[in-house]
Amino acid sequence: MTCSQADLLLSYLEKNKTVTKAKVYERTGDAVIFYSGERKEILELLRSFCYEDQKELPSPAAFGSGRELTRTYKEKMIRKVLLRYMGKLFVPAPLRSMYISLKSFKYIAKGIRCLMRGKIEVPVLDATAIGVSILRNDVNTAGSIMFLLGVGELLEEWTHKKSVDDLARTMSLNVKKVWLLREDQEVLVPSTEITPGDQVVVHMGNVIPFDGIVARGEAMVNQASLTGESVPVRKALDSSVYAGTVVEEGELTVLVKQTGGSSRYEKIVSMIEESEKLKSGLESKAEHLADRLVPYMLGGTGLTYLFTRNITKALSVLMVDFSCALKLAMPISVLSAIREAGHHRITVKGGKFLEAVAEADTIVFDKTGTLTKARPTVMEVVSFNGQSPDELLRIAACMEEHFPHSMANAVVSAAKKKKLYHEEMHSKVEYAVAHGISTTIEGKKTIIGSYHFVFEDEKCRIPQGMEEKFRQLPPEYSRLYLAEEGSLAAVICIADPLREEAADAIETLHRAGISKIVMMTGDSEQTAAAVAARVGVDEYYSEVLPEDKARFVEREKAKGKKVIMIGDGINDSPALSAADAGIAVSDGAELAREIADITISAEDLYQIAVLKKLSNRLMERIHWNYRFIVGFNSALILLGVSGILQPTAAALLHNTSTLGISLKSMQNLLTD
Repeated sequence: MTCSQADLLLSYLEKNKTVTKAKVYERTGDAVIFYSGERKEILELLRSFCYEDQKELPSPAAFGSGRELTRTYKEKMIRKVLLRYMGKLFVPAPLRSMYISLKSFKYIAKGIRCLMRGKIEVPVLDATAIGVSILRNDVNTAGSIMFLLGVGELLEEWTHKKSVDDLARTMSLNVKKVWLLREDQEVLVPSTEITPGDQVVVHMGNVIPFDGIVARGEAMVNQASLTGESVPVRKALDSSVYAGTVVEEGELTVLVKQTGGSSRYEKIVSMIEESEKLKSGLESKAEHLADRLVPYMLGGTGLTYLFTRNITKALSVLMVDFSCALKLAMPISVLSAIREAGHHRITVKGGKFLEAVAEADTIVFDKTGTLTKARPTVMEVVSFNGQSPDELLRIAACMEEHFPHSMANAVVSAAKKKKLYHEEMHSKVEYAVAHGISTTIEGKKTIIGSYHFVFEDEKCRIPQGMEEKFRQLPPEYSRLYLAEEGSLAAVICIADPLREEAADAIETLHRAGISKIVMMTGDSEQTAAAVAARVGVDEYYSEVLPEDKARFVEREKAKGKKVIMIGDGINDSPALSAADAGIAVSDGAELAREIADITISAEDLYQIAVLKKLSNRLMERIHWNYRFIVGFNSALILLGVSGILQPTAAALLHNTSTLGISLKSMQNLLTD
């Protein structure tokens, strides 16, 4: 089967709940399937598979799996090695010398172009080593240098492309449902039902699911994921909008131009390849050091010849340089770590964020949906206006479904469980970040949100005679307040239980080197204090607004701290942006995930500890690589100058060590 067919079959198998793991081998047409349940179910699953049916379904297969890329580079590598050794065995020496001499022009020309730009960098060193070997008629050494350089370039290109490919796939769009505008009515439908020409409504804080043109509305759109722009861009009538960007303020109705996800994927690949975000500080430092060392290597070669008058000893210095290994091993280490993080369902947008996590000494947690479970549950709806709890829950769900947050999701889920379905019953919905939602239902102004929003901002009141009932509300639950025409209509009590692993995960982070762990929440002082005591944070802050979180992060950074912020809601976005590394939970708001530098899955908090461990080990590997490269190559130079090593042996050992350290840098950092 072809690579794309193998990807389609793999995607088809993985979508089935009974399949726990699957591998597909395209060369032999085989599949290995790990499953739970009955064998006959799997056989029936395979019988019903058809390539043509799967091509219509959006899936990771739409972007490829990297299978074809890997096969292409494996074939290139095998071909290069075979040509090298078959040539040595079967091609006559004069023809081989001619071929190597012609091939050397590429490297020499590259070195000359580098000099013409006024730079003495690695290509100059490579060109000098190859050129001097050719002039000395030592074509075997020149051939060995070019072969090892070629293998190194191929290995770097392969690793880089595969890492970028894997990273882009994890960042690619995954929108399951969208708001379709049908006869002036917003209807929630699967994204697979959308076709070019449809109009979809995108509310504040949500991702734009398709490329298109603004048909109605005005909004500020965050395009950082595609363009790298840090400032939101204004979009109005007839403006072009792109899949994967996020509406920060306002609301848009988008006329869909393209439903395929490939354009989004290609844009991400392009952005990653061009972005400096991929480079950590240590990686950039190593690259600059590599270039700065080149003149010293050339100078060392000249001085060796001047003092010894021995061209062989001088060439030994020239054949060994630090830059190849530094420039190859460091990026491979970082990109391999990003790829390994992906295996743990952690998406990292660049090497510098892994470095920031490794150096971090302060972590700020949002409470709801982060320290608490991502799926809070509605426990009770207390009516204050005589309407039935079910009717009040239906109204609340109708408003909350437009703005996904863990609390809002709890309300919507509770309404669905009770089969409280509804047509859109309100006018335009307005969302106040971290406060609540306001709209008009049957001519009445209706709001839902926090105590601060309902009673302090909107000046709503408790109905007369209901004060005691309000005071008797269960204290252990978080609350949403629903009001109509300035009067409290209902209180929705929501259980927001702590994650079972929260306290242990925080203790693990303390052991991993985090000295200060802070919890910030919009909840009351009483709730915040109880949660903080149970999970073991060092500090907590209650009743905070989004700007308070961001200000706290900025204050800590001003003190010289390296700060990680972890959150899941739109209200966490300013702090996520301000932190040295912002971490979003995958079940949270799209805006939070888009702004964040790192995304973790919602399953458990141990992933943060895994991320910290991975980052620490990456920094250890980079430092070890640095020490090894400098030490080993310095030893080769000394052995060459003393006449113990011949230039060919020095070049071979140098290049072999470069490949060896690059291959080691591709290994997983976490083995336990």
